[in-house]
Amino acid sequence: MTIADTNERNILLTVAYDGSGFHGWQRQRNGVRTVQGVLEERLTRVCGEPVALEGTSRTDAGVHALGQRVTWRGCSGIPTKRIPGAVNNSLDDIIVLSAEERPEDFHARFSATGKTYVYKYAVRPPLPVFVRNYACLLAAGLNTDRIAEAVKYLIGTYDFASFQAAGGTPRETTVRTIYGIDVREGTGTDPGGNSYETLEIEVTGDGFLYNMVRIIAGTLAAVGTGDFAPEEIVVIIEKKERVFAGPTAPPQGLYLKEVYFEDFGERFER
Repeated sequence: MTIADTNERNILLTVAYDGSGFHGWQRQRNGVRTVQGVLEERLTRVCGEPVALEGTSRTDAGVHALGQRVTWRGCSGIPTKRIPGAVNNSLDDIIVLSAEERPEDFHARFSATGKTYVYKYAVRPPLPVFVRNYACLLAAGLNTDRIAEAVKYLIGTYDFASFQAAGGTPRETTVRTIYGIDVREGTGTDPGGNSYETLEIEVTGDGFLYNMVRIIAGTLAAVGTGDFAPEEIVVIIEKKERVFAGPTAPPQGLYLKEVYFEDFGERFER
């Protein structure tokens, strides 16, 4: 039986959320508040039928999303284009940016070919009460020249076992391809009128291991403070053991920016 035989649609949502008030993306049995749980509950009410979502990325507690992608199959009579408006009128820390129909064999997780994450650092003096949930606060700036040099050693296809935290779902391989890392300096102003320096590290790859982006961000920060030499990245990769990399950066600085469903690697060819 096919989707056409049952009037079932395979719907793809693009979703943004503030991860501060959630225990991560994935629904949990203990009833704690998760993005998947809240969104499924709202969609079930809107569609008048049980909704089970599949997300591309299982973001951790405190991690944000600018472009999470989600699929589910359903027969609800509500037009696809009306789903965002129907969902968004009762949510304040999740927003459905778009909804579209995809072919029967499309899946938010298994059809994805890559992702882009952004990690944000903020250098004091922003007021912590306003910034603490959206960036990692630093007491002093980082040497971006050293970071830019270190980035060169991370781009490519390698075994990134040293950048994988314990506790994640076991993977068949720890080999991943990083297509590009963009390091951007900027400025911000908190609601108290305090200006501060910012540093964003944007990482694009074909897939990521558990906490891999946060470990990359923490290791690059360690390079920026002088704790690691840029060229030590080569040794860290070769060791294939977590203990050799830098610290895992806190979750609140991490944002899932974009998910790809097509061949995008050529954009990063050097």
